[in-house]
Amino acid sequence: MKAQGRVFRYADNVDTDVIIPARYLNTSDPAELAAHCMEDIDADFVKAVKPGDIIAAGRNFGCGSSREHAPLVIKTCGVGCVIAKSFARIFYRNAINIGLPILECEAAADDAEQGDIINIDFDSGVITNETKGKTYRAEPFPPFIQDIIRKGGLLASLTEEK
Repeated sequence: MKAQGRVFRYADNVDTDVIIPARYLNTSDPAELAAHCMEDIDADFVKAVKPGDIIAAGRNFGCGSSREHAPLVIKTCGVGCVIAKSFARIFYRNAINIGLPILECEAAADDAEQGDIINIDFDSGVITNETKGKTYRAEPFPPFIQDIIRKGGLLASLTEEK
């Protein structure tokens, strides 16, 4: 599995209330929710993001409440991967559960700048910043987790096996 896209850069401690503000949680429609993704920190995000684009962030990405809406709206916007120095544990698990690719890689997250083009090989964990000509290595997920993400999330992978 691979991803390629432009970087949207964010700092440390991007919380779930910034990813999807609570005031919009009166619907469960992913497309409706995704229309408000990141709007309190980056009003132009939903207008500018394209399928495959990459979010690069600092430490503790996805902190705050445990709502699974946060990774869901990022995935629904078409983001190919979130690369961060670290993730809040509940966001990390929710991302896997809904099939959003994420990678922890401090060096790649530090070096990525807004608009850089990044390629990711999820099988090897290799992240290449094409703009800067640099390569980084993240710890890839084990094959069974990659399979969950590839199938679109935990429920999709369980339903497919039955």
